[in-house]
Amino acid sequence: MTVKVSVVIPVYNSENYIERCIQSLLNQQLYHCEFIFINDGSTDRSKQIIDRYKKLDSRILLINQSNKGVSAARNVGLSLCRGEYVGFVDADDEVKDSMFETLYNKAVTGDIDLLISNFESGEDLSNPMKCVKYAFPESVPLSKHMVVSYLLEKEDCNSVCNKLYKRSLLKEYNIKFPSHLSHGEDGFFNLNVSLYSVAIEYINFSGYLYRDVPGSATRNMVHNDYFKKALSIYHHAVPEKCFHIISKSQVELLQSKKLIKSVISYTYLYYSFFKTDGFKEKNKYVYQMITHPGVRKAIAKSFPSYFKEVSKYEKALLIMIKIKSIIGIYVLMTYSLKKNNQM
Repeated sequence: MTVKVSVVIPVYNSENYIERCIQSLLNQQLYHCEFIFINDGSTDRSKQIIDRYKKLDSRILLINQSNKGVSAARNVGLSLCRGEYVGFVDADDEVKDSMFETLYNKAVTGDIDLLISNFESGEDLSNPMKCVKYAFPESVPLSKHMVVSYLLEKEDCNSVCNKLYKRSLLKEYNIKFPSHLSHGEDGFFNLNVSLYSVAIEYINFSGYLYRDVPGSATRNMVHNDYFKKALSIYHHAVPEKCFHIISKSQVELLQSKKLIKSVISYTYLYYSFFKTDGFKEKNKYVYQMITHPGVRKAIAKSFPSYFKEVSKYEKALLIMIKIKSIIGIYVLMTYSLKKNNQM
């Protein structure tokens, strides 16, 4: 079989959802796919479930390895791909039947190197509640400057799961996931792909279904120091090729905006989810963020530009961060949470 799309699926302890994921892949209208599952040291029944389906469909390939992380797992998958194009799916998620047929037909017709699409999310993927779209022009060539700038500044286009990549480009430039990063690896992969792509397009199509696991945001904030990870992304050197497209000062501005947006996001999550924590505990966590040297540098760099772009509420929040007013931030966040019925 000539493989048109190789789909790489890293798996780690996903027994609760992996079967639905597999079924959605096998139901693809584009039959000429291969599905490469990288079992990254799962200790539950994930391997057994994939094995059962592997016996039923020759398009499934299963690789078992000790736990090395999602980036390492995806890189193993990339080394095995045979398709014209490469896609990625996370084991907790699902795809619509038309996902890879729609993306492949669009990509191959336009000889596209990187194709970006929308995604939907929700707790119940049979009835997702949210659709993430982008402000890119539809079905026309996108400039590298536009895409690279977007990736440097924003988080919402980082995922590799709502995109299709020309495999020959990935192979020619040896583009892989940075295995030394535990957060933001998708963004750096997409950044490198964008820098080397000749043809990038956006299609206004939603075929990927991202599962919001109940309570996951709370658990992630407890078990993962997202602020520390955001700092590592902020301090991580961007590829030198970036500066051929965007000036160094502009790159620093965009990265500073991304860090400040992350701080605001984590502050909102902390105040909204951890209702049992006292006033002191919440404010101590937030104060540590807004007084960190990296954040002080980022707010100084981004404040004049960022301030012009946001709402009155966000302007007030930026001012409170700039003057390190934890009481001001607390009052503004409390107001926002009450307004949105989160308290």
